[in-house]
Amino acid sequence: MGLFRQMALCLAVVAGGAGVSAQENTMGLAPAWEYVSDRVMGGVSSGALQVAEVAGRQGARLTGQVSLDNNGGFVQMAFDLERSGSFVDAAEWRGIEMDVYGNDETYEVRLRTTALTRPWQSFRVSFQAEPVWRTVRFPFADFEPHRTEATFDAAQLRRIGVLAIGRAFEADLTVAAVRFYR
Repeated sequence: MGLFRQMALCLAVVAGGAGVSAQENTMGLAPAWEYVSDRVMGGVSSGALQVAEVAGRQGARLTGQVSLDNNGGFVQMAFDLERSGSFVDAAEWRGIEMDVYGNDETYEVRLRTTALTRPWQSFRVSFQAEPVWRTVRFPFADFEPHRTEATFDAAQLRRIGVLAIGRAFEADLTVAAVRFYR
């Protein structure tokens, strides 16, 4: 079994599977995270993605050195959503929440919908990842379009990514759970 399949299975347990919780009004996702860096376009940033225990919780841990050299500048962990073909209809939800632990740096969450056709297009929001476990909510209304004229449509959601991007720094971010919330 590959690392990313193991990661998906581990996070399915951590996130509570894909069921809806009546008490919290959330639906846990079971991400099959994958690692991507700016090396796909000639950059030199380096990093890794692994399942790790951080401060008592298991999660997907993105580490690396973000470099702006050679027109680069990111390391990322992301996963595709597949429920009804190639996208998820998340229109009944207000947004996404994640349980995160970081190194006091700023990261981005990026969403992709079926309306986006180029790899550099997304809808994004930034957040500070403090060195304590906390749940961060990202309302869909807060996501800004990036290099697209398209309007965000939660009914056509297909990919969620978390990035260390845009400046030279050391990335260290762990995500223990990803959920839609109402």
